[in-house]
Amino acid sequence: MSLARRLLSQSTIIFGGRLFGAGLIFLVQAFIARFWGAAILGEYLIIMAVVNLVSTVMPLGFQTVSTYFAAEYRARGDRRQFTAFLMRSYAHVALMFVILCLAGPLALELFGLGESALAQHFMPVALLGLAAAVVYVTGNVLIGIKRPYAGLFADGVFRPMMMMTLFFVCALTIAKPQQSFGTMLWAVAFGYLAIAVGHFTILMLSLSRVDDTVPARPAEVSRWWRFATPWVLITIATDYFFDIDLLLLATILQPEELAIFGVCTRIFALVSFGVSAVYFVTFPDMFESEAKADRQAFHRKVGEANLAASVVSIGLFIIVALGAPFALSIFGHPLRREPGRWRSFASHWWCGRCWALRPWCSLSTIAPGRACRRWRWAWRRW
Repeated sequence: MSLARRLLSQSTIIFGGRLFGAGLIFLVQAFIARFWGAAILGEYLIIMAVVNLVSTVMPLGFQTVSTYFAAEYRARGDRRQFTAFLMRSYAHVALMFVILCLAGPLALELFGLGESALAQHFMPVALLGLAAAVVYVTGNVLIGIKRPYAGLFADGVFRPMMMMTLFFVCALTIAKPQQSFGTMLWAVAFGYLAIAVGHFTILMLSLSRVDDTVPARPAEVSRWWRFATPWVLITIATDYFFDIDLLLLATILQPEELAIFGVCTRIFALVSFGVSAVYFVTFPDMFESEAKADRQAFHRKVGEANLAASVVSIGLFIIVALGAPFALSIFGHPLRREPGRWRSFASHWWCGRCWALRPWCSLSTIAPGRACRRWRWAWRRW
């Protein structure tokens, strides 16, 4: 199948699955607000923001470059380097989880958050961060060895389905909202760990996709770090910077306002993922051409991917402009101007550019936008 046809088919299925999962998460947030109140919804948003940030830091950036190295080692038939990279990635997650369990409660006490909802539900939060970090590493590796469905659906489809199911079980069986919410967090934590274990099992069963034809050589640890280190900042500043905004805004906004902010960021993330889905399909082919020094095929595939991403970004912009007011009306707040929508056009630019051995170059496009957004919220609140 040609790259263009595969883009049309696989990107559509991946985005459809992501849309289904994002819709379930959106409904979970709406049901939490209606069943348990806006205050508990605010606690839920803060907890999930912390989980997202913790799970992003745990692999120390290796989850962001695992697609690249998995595709490269698969193309070269270097299973030893592939296995060494996996072991290093999961070792980072395990080490950071131990540090989190030991230092997390002390850090909360130090910052005066010993009685906060985050401290009360610390262990479920830590377990959720562990499960999410494992899923991120495993999913990106599976994408790199050309199993995008297995790589993306664990977090994009099965996790939202699990959360929706567990929410209704807890809400309908436990009367007290706080007790029901706490029970749901524990259930979701163990459920997500089960998904992570199943995801990891699929990866182990897929190791045969990577040939073992290259002689043994020392692990490319320094090269891994050269790629991974800047991508920690890039990932936090793009995919999860709204979570940092949410934690900062929690000190000045009411729970209802936090809920609206969370819904807006969910819509924005969905649009951004729609553009990224194009690259999830094409990255393995591009990296394989790069590994084989086929520059003509590499440039052709990059051009096709950029063209498809541009078309998708324009279409999603129109859909969001028309449908977002209706989505926000569920919470009783009309949609106001969203200056950040322009990023759906530009997200494919830095995504493709940063892999040219200069992943830090996109920081120049990230910092000004984030600073403007922070000042805009502070000024509006004042």
